[in-house]
Parts: sequence; C-alpha cells; structure tokens
Amino acid sequence: MNGYGLHLCSLDHPDNLRSLALGQQYSTLGSQPILCGSIPGLVPKQLRFCRNYIEIMPSVAEGVKLGIQECQHQFRGRRWNCTTIKDNLAIFGPVLDKATRESAFVHAIASAGVAFAVTRSCAEGTSTMCGCDSHHKGPPGEGWKWGGCSEDAEFGVLVSREFADARENRPDARSAMNRHNNEAGRMTILENMHLRCKCHGLSGSCEVKTCWWAQPDFRLLGDYLKDKYDSASEMVVEKHRESRGWVETLRAKYAFFKHPTERDLVYYEGSPNFCEPNPETGSFGTRDRVCNVSSHGIEGCDLLCCGRGHNTRTEKRKEKCHCIFHWCCYVSCQECVRVYDVHTCK
Repeated sequence: MNGYGLHLCSLDHPDNLRSLALGQQYSTLGSQPILCGSIPGLVPKQLRFCRNYIEIMPSVAEGVKLGIQECQHQFRGRRWNCTTIKDNLAIFGPVLDKATRESAFVHAIASAGVAFAVTRSCAEGTSTMCGCDSHHKGPPGEGWKWGGCSEDAEFGVLVSREFADARENRPDARSAMNRHNNEAGRMTILENMHLRCKCHGLSGSCEVKTCWWAQPDFRLLGDYLKDKYDSASEMVVEKHRESRGWVETLRAKYAFFKHPTERDLVYYEGSPNFCEPNPETGSFGTRDRVCNVSSHGIEGCDLLCCGRGHNTRTEKRKEKCHCIFHWCCYVSCQECVRVYDVHTCK
C-alpha cells in the first residue's frame, strides 16, 4: 500500500460519519513541504493544529496508514476485510457511515496508530518539539539502570486526541461514539507500556542492563483491539435537554451485561452481513475470496462464502528447499516447485 496523507472528511448529512479518510493524492506527505490549506476536509481546529505543529503531521499521516494496515491484517479472514478504495475521499467508502462494530474498530485502531507513530517519531528525534520521556522513570530496579530514550506516549496520545477528536464536537450520538472509541484505542498504548532493556558486559553477559519505557509492538495493540471488537458493547441512543439544547448520549442496551468501560468499544447499529456486493453499504461481497477449507471459523469456506460453496484450483509455487548451512557463513538452497490447492468462494 502506498503512503497516505491524513484528513478527516465531513459528509453533508449529519447522520453520516465524519470519518477518518485518506486520499492517494497525499502519498508524498512527509517527503514534500506540507500545505495545510490544500488538505480537503479539515475543520478549523484541525487546520490550526496542522499549521502550528506542521513538523509532526507526517507522523500523524504515518499513524493512520499504520492503523489501516493493521485493520487489514486483523480482518484478513473476515467477510469485511477492511478494504480500501483508491481515489476516493472516504477511503473505506460508505462502510463507516453506520455506527457499527467496524466503525468502532477503525476509529480505535487509527487513533492508536496516530498516537503510536507520533510517540515513536519523538523518540527517534525527528521532531524538535518533543523527545524522550523523563517524567516516569522512578528509581531503577535491581540489576539494571535507566538508559536509552523512554518513549513519551502521553505526548503521542495528546496529539491524537487534539487532532482526531477535533471533529467530534457535535452533541449527537455518533460524535459520542467516535470520541469513546478513539480514546479506547489510545488507552491500549498507555496501558501496555513496558520496560525494554539492553544487556551490557563481556560477551553479552548482561552484567548491567539499561532499561527504558517503550511502546508495545503495534501488532499486540491490534490483537487487543480485535478482541475488543469481538466483545464490543451494543448501546442505545438517549436524548435529553441541556442548557445548550438537545444532547444525545449512549447507554448500554442490555442492563444485565457489564457496563462498558473506557477501554471497551461501543456501537449502536448492526452491521450488514457483507456476503453480497452492495454499493449502499459499501460491501464488496466475498466472491473470489480465498477461504480455508479445513477451518470451521469465519475464515472457513462455509462461513466466508456465506453458504454459496467454493471453487478449487491447483497452483504451482516456486519455493526454496533443501537448504544447507555452510561454515562460515552462508546458506545454499535449491528451488522446488510445489503444488497447492487454492479454494475461493463462488
């Protein structure tokens, strides 16, 4: 996938999602000077942010790209596989127009991606306005001392919150849902910060260890948020009057279930089944998708193909085989042709 620039796209109808959207036209963001005024869809607060903090905007863009890639990995075996649309202002099409589980996950993973990428960029020294975290060290432990550059995740979270949440200021249910899921995504980083250490000593004897605070691998965050997607809480919309007028809030639909915490994903509209192509919902269907004939899960041919059955073809692939390690130090391999069965949905 090519690099993407980031902007938030606003659709005219108030019930439509003000979604995270990326355009192919910004594939050079980070390699060329950024003109904030040329990025369509930015609300005034985002435009001010872009102009005031322009040197971290490439990291913001990289974070959303990271979130999209992780979404596609996590949903690679699902009926909806986080498909993106080229040359479209809303990169996911109308899929995110509804307040579904899928929308919840995309907002969470994209917001986490922004926080993650900005934090990493600061630790790498690519920005003059941020750097290492010196506030959360505390006393060292037995056998190790502080060293390296502790990653300042709180700064990354602040950037994500200020930019991604800037649009979600309406007193409606969708803005409340988006804010909640954005924050749930960011919380995964703060809650999974850990000590990363490096050994020092003769022949790696680890006589002394230097340690620093580090973010988890982004794949771990994706796995965590995918679990939250599977257990997302269904909500209902309530309206009540405040001094500023009518305000919509969300309440758990089922009182006998545990009330969702700030770490959980929430939604209030059902998802389409994504079995057949539907331009209104943004579903591409599952025809010609590769399925796993031996699995009884969602990636299996029975469920992924929605009961339509599947086709099987053979495919020859060249692979390295009979590899031998030679002292010292290289590996030689032969090339083998192997035949695989490939199963695709009808």
